[in-house]
Amino acid sequence: MNIPKNPRSGAEMASGADIVSGAEMYQLEVMSEEELKGLQLRLPDKELCEPSPGGTSAQPEKASGMEVSSRMVAQYGEQQDRDLALHIWEEQMNMNEPSAQTRRMSMVVSVLKIPEEYQNQRKEKPCPIQSWKNENFQQKFTQLLLLHRSQPRDYRFLFWEGKREMVVEEPGHLIGIGDLFGPSLSTQKEPHTVILHGVAGIGKSTLARQVKREWEEGRLYRDRFQHVFYFNCRELAQFKAMSLRQLITKDWAGPTDPIGQILSQPKQLLFILDNLDKSMCHLKGQNSQHCLHWNQPHQVPTLLGSLLKKTLLPEASLLITARITDLCKLIPTLKHPRWVEVLGFSESARKEYFYKYFTHESQAIRAFSFVESYQALLTMCLMPLVSWLVCTCLKQQMEQRQQLSLTSHTTTALCLHYFFRVLQAQSLGTKLRDLCSLAAEGTWQGKTLFRQGDLRKHGLDEAITYTLLKMGVLQRHPTSLSYSFILLCFQEFFAALPCALEEESTRGLRKLTDMYQTNSPFGIPTTCFLFGLLSEHGVREMEHIFKCKLSRERGRELLQYAREELQRRNSSLPPYSWQLLHCLYEIQDEKFLRHMLTPFQGTRVYIQNDMELLMFTFFCKCYCAKSLHLNDGGQYRQAQMPSDVVLSSWVPFTDAWWKIFFSILKVSGSLKELDLSGNFLSCSAVQSLCEALKCLHCRLKTLRLASCGLTAEGCKDLAWGISARSTLINLDLSFNMLLDAGAKHIFQKLRESSCKLQQLLLVSCGLTSSCCQDLASMLSANSNLTQLDLQQNDLGDLGIRLLCEGLRQPTCQLRLLNLDQPQLSEEVTQILKTLEKEKPQLLIVNKKNLYMQLPDTKDDFLGPTGPVATEVVDKERSMYRVYFPVAGSYYWPNTGLRFVVRQPVTIEIEFCVWDQFLNKSALRHSWMPAGPLFDIKAHPGAVVAVHLPHFVALQGDHVDVSLFQVAHFKKEGILLEKPAKVEPRYVVLENPSFSPIGVLRKICAALYIPVSSNVLLYHHLHREEVAFHLYLIPDDCSIRKAIDDEEKKFQFVRIHKPPPLIPLYMGSQYTVSGPEKMEIIPPELKLCYRSPGKSQLFSELYLGHLGSGIRLKMKDKKDKTVWEALIKSGDLRPAATPVLPDLTDAPTLPHFMDRHREQLVARVTSVDPVLDQLYGQLLSDEQYERVRAESTKPDQMRKLFSFSKSWDWACKDQFYRALKETHPHLIMELLEKQELKEATRALHKLSS
Repeated sequence: MNIPKNPRSGAEMASGADIVSGAEMYQLEVMSEEELKGLQLRLPDKELCEPSPGGTSAQPEKASGMEVSSRMVAQYGEQQDRDLALHIWEEQMNMNEPSAQTRRMSMVVSVLKIPEEYQNQRKEKPCPIQSWKNENFQQKFTQLLLLHRSQPRDYRFLFWEGKREMVVEEPGHLIGIGDLFGPSLSTQKEPHTVILHGVAGIGKSTLARQVKREWEEGRLYRDRFQHVFYFNCRELAQFKAMSLRQLITKDWAGPTDPIGQILSQPKQLLFILDNLDKSMCHLKGQNSQHCLHWNQPHQVPTLLGSLLKKTLLPEASLLITARITDLCKLIPTLKHPRWVEVLGFSESARKEYFYKYFTHESQAIRAFSFVESYQALLTMCLMPLVSWLVCTCLKQQMEQRQQLSLTSHTTTALCLHYFFRVLQAQSLGTKLRDLCSLAAEGTWQGKTLFRQGDLRKHGLDEAITYTLLKMGVLQRHPTSLSYSFILLCFQEFFAALPCALEEESTRGLRKLTDMYQTNSPFGIPTTCFLFGLLSEHGVREMEHIFKCKLSRERGRELLQYAREELQRRNSSLPPYSWQLLHCLYEIQDEKFLRHMLTPFQGTRVYIQNDMELLMFTFFCKCYCAKSLHLNDGGQYRQAQMPSDVVLSSWVPFTDAWWKIFFSILKVSGSLKELDLSGNFLSCSAVQSLCEALKCLHCRLKTLRLASCGLTAEGCKDLAWGISARSTLINLDLSFNMLLDAGAKHIFQKLRESSCKLQQLLLVSCGLTSSCCQDLASMLSANSNLTQLDLQQNDLGDLGIRLLCEGLRQPTCQLRLLNLDQPQLSEEVTQILKTLEKEKPQLLIVNKKNLYMQLPDTKDDFLGPTGPVATEVVDKERSMYRVYFPVAGSYYWPNTGLRFVVRQPVTIEIEFCVWDQFLNKSALRHSWMPAGPLFDIKAHPGAVVAVHLPHFVALQGDHVDVSLFQVAHFKKEGILLEKPAKVEPRYVVLENPSFSPIGVLRKICAALYIPVSSNVLLYHHLHREEVAFHLYLIPDDCSIRKAIDDEEKKFQFVRIHKPPPLIPLYMGSQYTVSGPEKMEIIPPELKLCYRSPGKSQLFSELYLGHLGSGIRLKMKDKKDKTVWEALIKSGDLRPAATPVLPDLTDAPTLPHFMDRHREQLVARVTSVDPVLDQLYGQLLSDEQYERVRAESTKPDQMRKLFSFSKSWDWACKDQFYRALKETHPHLIMELLEKQELKEATRALHKLSS
């Protein structure tokens, strides 16, 4: 690792040479060659002292005194040059015997002692602490994930067992760097103290430095802080006593204001205390000494403690970085801090880091593609330190034209590769053990800065020190003339090596436990490294490095010590922790872990980044868990099925996350049930699932995917995966819009495969009669299926007839069929009854009263906790409002819109029309709308990503992202933004800003653009004929909604039929055909985009009598059928004419409020206005407060309904009117559905 030097310009170097004092120049010139050589050895920078080629020890090149002096000034600056030379010569005077050389040096010392008056006249301020600018990997910074919670997470405990009182930790929410000092969501107060905490190497210091840098460049907190000061607390440890004034001058870049004036406005000050160690500040007891004035000198721990306790400058703001292990001492001391955990790089940020690190894009692509192929390595790269190590290792291999090879699964293995394969640290020979000894002693003593005497004490002379500096293992601090490891993690790694080489490997652990004053050593990074070094791979590497033979029993001793530590801990607490799990992950001994770790039932695991997920999957490989549920499955969780493990994640799921998660299925284990219900699965996630299902080691029996956002496209991969898994017997795909196209993929694969599926649940999947032929074929070919649930699907008479044909086959062994088809004709009803008599083992349950979906979720978002109701704000403007209660992913099936949010947030969505914006722009000639246009409003920074739907049919595996842009329509004009990702059906914008936005697709000359399309069919019943309206449109929800609204005005009812199964081409003509007697005007339809605000093209179809049914087709110019549908009499329904009920009529039926209780509880979003209208009339003070005390809107409504049990009909009328006034669109929707149901019943009564 080369330490960047912030090189000076040629002009600066020249001026530096000019100001070398004559006395100093003279003394350097008169020094002998041997004396100059000794001086250069003590200046460990390659610009001043180049090593001889091929040599291990660095030897200075021959240079004159003038050259050495000029280089020193150019490198360090005039004053620092003097101080450094003075220190070196004083040291050498003390070491050498009195001689002419010593006397000459004493003359130099006397000349170099600068008078105090000269110091006061200097305009330059002392340079800032050196490590601020000297860490290479931090220059390639990219965005880190930050999680804000009201309390820091307790890392001591990983699992909370069900038999004990479970502690449910607050999930928190993700924030951006600009929100660190922003107002709290709950109190709207801005914090004065922010704690950035996290595990070692996760990027805390990187972030702290970035805050200072961004502020200096005017991009962050400029409106809040006039001055920002950065202090590295580990470097402050070398100072004994100082005042705050003196402390500030150490990071003073030269403000013109006097310090007194600066400190007189503490509200505008930010102090960044980086690497705050618990030993660095006096926090114990109320009588501890405090610093009360900024000009009063105190011990550094007292000074820092006074800042933390707010006894000194209480109104100043603090940004503190600390490790997880140091939090226990900070928690009781700080006043109202904001706790922010650094989680590392997101998936996209890892890729961004690689592209910043490598200067050539081709190298970045090659390196990241290689890392992507090793999931464990990609996962570890969420830590900035690991990303830097990986990039450095791969870059060396590229420069040496080697084949890329880096398959480390642990941080220890990666460090071994870096230090001993890249840096060749073993070339140090015996000095390597001396370096390890220095690191170990420093770790035991809590010491990170080392003087020259410390290095010499451990046998590290100037030449070796220079070599370590050049290698990037050590760094020099010129202001204090001390040394440290370039990163604390590196010191902790080298400190673990002596422990691993000792005969008793646990001795070092006991030292660590005493030094950190902790009951358990597992949270200490050196312990993790020790476990990794004693793994099979680590022992082999150490034997190669140190040329010795090591006993494999040392690792067993360490693991036995870990077992004893677990037994020693309080038995009333859960035994496993993330800290312990990390150590066990480093040693990678699955066989031992299977014996060491006891199986668990009824436990909940909280994870918040990919690294924890990786460790969890490794843990799962080592013991027997039979069932695993993700995030409880929301309302779709099978309550009667107990689970071994419930895995809860606090961050949105990415494609990489799913790949790690599904690796659990790829290893030999006992996992039999996996429940992912209520969690969105992207197309990539479905592919990862299917790859895992295909693995020979997978023994899964039950797979629950209810409400996972599955689509017809995703079913292609899913069908392939489940058909390949012969052990699968239970499959739940309910509440996914599979549609007929997706269901056909499933049925066809199940018919052809040897899958032994016994239970198939397809509730509310958008199925119609079009898929029933394939369903019947599957039933007749599959003798294992015994239970089928088709509730909340519109199969109609034709679908049930086809279904019965399959059920009637002797090979079909179905035992239970769940339906809810209330509109079946008498003939079809009789067919079902006859079938039950023919097959007495078959039970058909047709729940007619459940025809209307309860709860109806078609307008709701699907989120981590189940459906989230949308509120219609303005029906005319198509404006909606939705509140997302927790962080996570929320999908709106009706539109294809998805939000990934980092915190609870309210979002408003309005459907817009492109013409309003695009017609005035020249863009309309080169870009076409490729999806709906939304005007979205949300709190800035609350949305991590938005998935905007598009209807372009992507061709092939490679997608040209440059063909897509997201248009932002702002006051100042149109802004085009390149999406982060283009997927089938949607594009992804990360960290979006909102205005009217939508997807555009570039228009390519002479090329037709393939699109996903939809055929909308509406009918109207007349006395003598049936009229149909048929539309062919791009699959755009805003166009579909506009057509729906228009057709309803003329009492036309939609018939749901599947869309075209293949992409159609924009601008092409398609011919509509039907029965010979059907009149079709016009017979051709053009597929084109017309704004939702315009009238859409459609064909009118007229037919006298439907008879047994009609078949409609649509063909292209080559006479190829692109769409086909069968229309039966059971598909036709009367139009509903909603009439507001007279609620004062005799109560022969339950009141409207009672009939719709479930819907009202789930979908009322504003309870307070309702309470205000009922207060004093129906609600007492106590009742009013009891309703408001409930934590969620549904709970508030339930409490309100509990009071309504004692209300009479008139009181309920008043309740109804309050809701009608506050939620008019919801009440109207419920009335329409109620009238439709009653009209349908009346029609059946008349027909019978």
